[in-house]
Amino acid sequence: MSSSALTLLFAAALLASLLVKFWLATRQMRHVAGHRDAVPPPFARTISLAAHQKAADYTLAKARFGLLATAFGAAVLCGWTLLGGLDMLDSAVRDAVRPRFGDLAYELALLAAFTLIGGILELPFELYSTFRIEQRFGFNRVTWKLWLADLLKGLLVGTLIGLPIAALILWIMGATGGLWWLWAWGAWMGFNVLILVLYPTVIAPLFNKFEPLADESLKARVQALMARCGFAAKGLFVMDGSRRSAHGNAYFTGFGAAKRVVFFDTLLSKLSPGEVEAVLAHELGHFKHKHVQKRLVAMFAISLAGFALLGWLARQSWFYTAFGVTPSMTAPNDALALLLFLLVVPVFGFFVSPLLAQLSRRHEFQADAYACAQSSGDDLAAALLKLHEDNASTLTPDPLYVRFYYSHPPAGERLAALTHSQPAG
Repeated sequence: MSSSALTLLFAAALLASLLVKFWLATRQMRHVAGHRDAVPPPFARTISLAAHQKAADYTLAKARFGLLATAFGAAVLCGWTLLGGLDMLDSAVRDAVRPRFGDLAYELALLAAFTLIGGILELPFELYSTFRIEQRFGFNRVTWKLWLADLLKGLLVGTLIGLPIAALILWIMGATGGLWWLWAWGAWMGFNVLILVLYPTVIAPLFNKFEPLADESLKARVQALMARCGFAAKGLFVMDGSRRSAHGNAYFTGFGAAKRVVFFDTLLSKLSPGEVEAVLAHELGHFKHKHVQKRLVAMFAISLAGFALLGWLARQSWFYTAFGVTPSMTAPNDALALLLFLLVVPVFGFFVSPLLAQLSRRHEFQADAYACAQSSGDDLAAALLKLHEDNASTLTPDPLYVRFYYSHPPAGERLAALTHSQPAG
């Protein structure tokens, strides 16, 4: 493929994805606004008009802001690629770092500089989302002090974790020959497994407090459920999610014997014991149907294909010149290839996202059905309604928007499926 052909293909894909995103967002906004003044009949007895309108306004505010963020992201992507921004950054970093510190230091500095600039560019959007939109609708509980502490901790953790794996992959790219991508894939998979093991006990406690579940009655109920489902966990913990947000959640974390169950304190404050049990039964349904394992296998396969593709593209000069980058004849181009790949591939991957969303929604339906068999379907339905209301999730999303983006079924579809999943009698 010639560089000009790839440039045109990329530009066409970027424009098409941008148009589709704007079209879907405007559909969503019109649909939500058009149903703002009336609660859908299936929810009329359980959701107040005020709560329904708050959810609509929250959805519209996020959608409008999302349009701006999408347009800005596309402009930044064009700046990095078609307008030569990455090439200019590479030249500056290479001239400043390589003569004194060598090739590996130059490539790590390029990755670090790119990441830092990207973070700075995204910072205003993160701040506006947290301190304006989330604050306006009563969800934000992050103080400026806590936000700054999180930022510094995130930078520290990212540096301590990101630099070593980046250095290892760059070394593999330069030292292991034509099949470097296979060795790099193995290193990347090992790194991901290590993070799964370390995250619950080393990384997560840097940002939140985790305390053993103190409610003995709820603890006994949860343990009985896990025993019925044949699930073993290392512990039941409550996380202080209320420090940052009013949104509630529960999740499993860890790997193998180190798995643990984590409840947000906001979730426990809103749900009854039966509803908490039903939510946990839903999460256990994902394990029963091996959704976690299937997603890990899919991630392994996709990342293997990605590394193989990168291994081929990194050897093609047109891959660099198509995106405004002049590959060096004397210095390694491995970091450049990585950055270009990470910039370009998501543009094309956008068009397969509806398939992944559909698969995720199917998994959610299966987990709901399992929860109905192991606990109370009525409790699960009540919990879902409370969570939808407390999280200001709209009850009237645009159907096409749902098919393209939603990883979870909308409330109407989910509750209808729950009714059919409950055991007779």
